[in-house]
Amino acid sequence: MILTVDIADHDRLDAWIASRVTDLSRSRIQDLIREQYILCNGKFAKPRDAVKVGDRIEVNLPEAVPDIATPQDLPLKILFEDDEMIVIDKDPGMVVHPAAGNPDGTLVNALLHHCHGKLSGIGGVERPGIVHRLDKDTSGCLVVAKNDHAHQHLSAQFAERTNQKIYLCITQGIPTPVQETVFTHIGRDSRNRQKMAVLTPPAGRPSITDYTILWADAATRTAFVRCDLHTGRTHQIRVHMKHKGTPLIGDPIYAHPPKQSVKPGRLMLHAWALGIEHPRTGERLRFMATIPPEFTPWLIGWGENPESIL
Repeated sequence: MILTVDIADHDRLDAWIASRVTDLSRSRIQDLIREQYILCNGKFAKPRDAVKVGDRIEVNLPEAVPDIATPQDLPLKILFEDDEMIVIDKDPGMVVHPAAGNPDGTLVNALLHHCHGKLSGIGGVERPGIVHRLDKDTSGCLVVAKNDHAHQHLSAQFAERTNQKIYLCITQGIPTPVQETVFTHIGRDSRNRQKMAVLTPPAGRPSITDYTILWADAATRTAFVRCDLHTGRTHQIRVHMKHKGTPLIGDPIYAHPPKQSVKPGRLMLHAWALGIEHPRTGERLRFMATIPPEFTPWLIGWGENPESIL
């Protein structure tokens, strides 16, 4: 759809389009602009950009995401599996569930094939069995429910903070002090809705991270850090480490990887250990995902047995 600005009766691009394309909400238009489906004079724009007479607006609509994810035979690293749940060591770069821009090739597609569709239905057709999630670029432990009872039981553990979540990360800069509990409120960044930010209460939601420096490399100004999560906010570790002034290596949202001292080619965040109660037996279980090879230089520098982190 091509539109030409004949009267600039709205200052903002999103408002002008909304006044002409009545079957799209303004919030949907803003999303399309951010996702670069809407161009102004052949260039990417921002929702708040001003329009002027003569501007040529190109509105493209992405293909709809299928209502039901399709099973796909994709490789999975399975740490544990029984009739109640499956625990995966997710690779970096794998999206957890289908969404606009990632209609397939996700963890859900792989699980539907592996489990022959036998996953909890609580998450809906797009997120069957998904109890919690990891960012696309984060690797490590993720538990998936195979039935609704398991889903409810596991979800309650995450909500009531009775589980254990230990992450490993590499920061640009060395946090101070060596060990600390970071307690802030986190919510959407008002200037960029794709980012999270530390907010002044009562805005945002309480977010608690315990961190401990395991090893610091003065030469590269990096640190090998253990993070224990007591809450599970979106981008929590990434936001808290940025708040400390030591963003994660390879973080494309909260840092600038090309200017960092080391460039491992990925976000250096790994969900290393997960402790949960089995939803049927009540047994306390702990799972550990293999520490990725990108972390090897810091492991060597640290010189300890990774299991001693526990």
